[in-house]
Formats: sequence, C-alpha cells, structure tokens
Amino acid sequence: MTDFLLKLFIPKGGELTDSDTRLAVGRLSGGVGIGCNLVLFVLKFLAALATGSVSIIADAMNNLSDAASSVVTFVGFKLAERPADEDHPYGHARYEYLSGLAVAGLILVIGFELAKSSLEKLLNPAPVSFTLSAGLVLAAAMAVKFWLFRFNRTLGKAIGSPALEATAQDSRNDVLTTAAVLAAGIIEYYSGLAVDGWMGLGVAGFILWSGVNMARETISPLLGENASPALRQAIVDTVTREPKVLGYHDLMVHDYGPGQRFASVHVEMDHREDPLVCHEIIDNLERACMEEHRVHLVIHYDPVVTGDPELDALKARVTALLQSQDPRISIHDFRMVKSAGHTNLVFDAAVPAELLEQKKAIRQRLEDTLNRDASRKYYCVITFDLAELN
Repeated sequence: MTDFLLKLFIPKGGELTDSDTRLAVGRLSGGVGIGCNLVLFVLKFLAALATGSVSIIADAMNNLSDAASSVVTFVGFKLAERPADEDHPYGHARYEYLSGLAVAGLILVIGFELAKSSLEKLLNPAPVSFTLSAGLVLAAAMAVKFWLFRFNRTLGKAIGSPALEATAQDSRNDVLTTAAVLAAGIIEYYSGLAVDGWMGLGVAGFILWSGVNMARETISPLLGENASPALRQAIVDTVTREPKVLGYHDLMVHDYGPGQRFASVHVEMDHREDPLVCHEIIDNLERACMEEHRVHLVIHYDPVVTGDPELDALKARVTALLQSQDPRISIHDFRMVKSAGHTNLVFDAAVPAELLEQKKAIRQRLEDTLNRDASRKYYCVITFDLAELN
C-alpha cells in the first residue's frame, strides 16, 4: 500500500531528498493521517456513546488530536520549504521542528483534559455497556494504527524527517493504548470490575508522557544540539579519504532544519604543497559533502610542518604528557617558535567539557614537566577547544 501511494502521489522521477518531493511526501503523510484519524475518531466516539466508556472517549480524543497533529505537521512542511530570504538567510526548515513543538503542546492539553474526565469517572462511576461492535471498532483501529506506524516510519526514514518518525512512534503507541482500552472493556463487561475510569486515567497519562517526550525531542534541535555521530563520521570520512589531508579538527555542524545543515572543519596539509592544488582539493571536498550528505561544508586550510625531527619529537612528548593527565586530550596545529633562551610551543588542545575549568592547572603541569632538567625554557601557548567538536 505504501509503494502504491508513493507512485500515485509523488512526482515521477523525483528523488525523495528533493525539496518538491519532500513536500509531496509530507503532504501525503498529512492527508493520510488526517483521513484515517478522523474516521477512527467518529467510529470510536459513536462506540463510546453506545457503551458509556470514558476510556473509549479518551482513545477517540487521542485520534482527534492525531488528526490535528497531521494538519500541523503538513503546515510545518509547507512553511519549511519556503526559500531563504533577507531576514532568514539559512532558510525556514526549522518550521518542521516548530510544528512538532506545536503538536506536543496540543497533545499535552488533550491529555490534561482527559485526565480530568477520567478522575470524574472514578469519583462518580457509571456502568459500561460494552458491545461486540465496540470491540470490533477498537480491533480495526489497532490494525489501522499499526499500518500508519509502518507507513510513516517508511516515509520518515526515506526523507530523514524527525517529524514523520515522531508521528510513526505516536501511531505505534496508539496501538498499545487502544489494546489497553479494549482489554478494559472486556474485563469490565465479564467481571463487573470498574476499571474503565482507571484505564481512561492510564490512557491520559500515556498521552501526557508522549507529549512531554515529543516536546523534549523538538526543543533539543531548536536549542542547537550536536550533530548525530553518524553524520559527523560521514563528513569525516568524506574529508579524510583525500590522501593529502593529514588530519582534521574543529568540526562544527549547525542544523537549521532538515536539508539545511551547515558545517565547518579545519584540515591539515603539508606546508610544502602547492596552495593552488590545496585550494582545488578543498573545493572538491566541499562539493562532495553537499552531494553526498546535503551538508554545506566550509573547510579552513591549515598548513603544517612535517619532517622536522625536533618538532615531531616535541609534539610526541607533549601529547604523551597531556594524555597522561587524561587520555581523552588530543592536540593539533602544533608549532614551535624559538627565541633567545626559550621556546614557545603553540598548539590547540581538545579537552572534554568537564576539564575546561582546569585549563591553568593542565598548562602548569605540562610546563613544569617539560622544564624539569631542560636546557631550554619552554612556554606553552595553548588554545583549549571542546573535545566534542573535534
């Protein structure tokens, strides 16, 4: 069914990562979600009226919130595709994250209202008339929601959309929720135990929990979270496959929404290489990163001295001394500047976040060790970087 819908509604010949195709996928997911959830809401609401079950009403309202979520998600996709302008030079792709945040807020409001209704049912219990037709409606809803889970998961992975993947997880959770409501109706009908209010409260709690998690997941990229390890490694692999690149550091990735990611990195090359050749290599690497990973990469060229025995020996010693303090420390851009009576060792040190407060102590211990029984005085000029960015 998913393949059929893709062939029917997605432009022929379009790559799933293209802007127009991505919007078409979002429109398809939103339309299917709205239609399915509205039908389920009506059927469950009628079943709730027939049985007097607050838990079925809660489940029906959950479907109504999912339909509203699909509307918001669709609008978010539409707004996210707006081109960059003077006020927003990095585009509008973060609208997709904002739509997810709006959906989370809607879910929290509905969950709170359902919790109030369930508490009223617990305080003022009323009998539930569970019927075969209500059971069939709930069973059919579980099947539809399971298909929606697989449908949105497939689309979300295909276009790399966190909004669609969150929608898929919500559909999977709804299968479990509806199964619990069905179980409550059967238990109350056959045993007479008043569990409907409790199950309604449980469903409301589950909805609130889902809303909180969704809000957390959408707020995190808006705050500026680190890129995924997989993406960082993909960028590193693209850069380091070039033989003339001797090393890299200071990789930073900025996420302005799906399809709008910008990155910068420093690459080290032998200082004896022709600068024009290095420039051509860097241009090719930047283009390759855009084509392969859809990341706008800017590379800073760092020429480094190689083949100097004294410099290489000092670099190896400094690395060993720093890693004896903490094995997670690494160094780059190592230079040696000689003056009368002393030598400056200039380099960057990448340290874990919790060691940044110990910068003075780290430098002092290093200088004390280097200058012990040394014929020359060494001073360390260190720029401390966050290890997570290297």
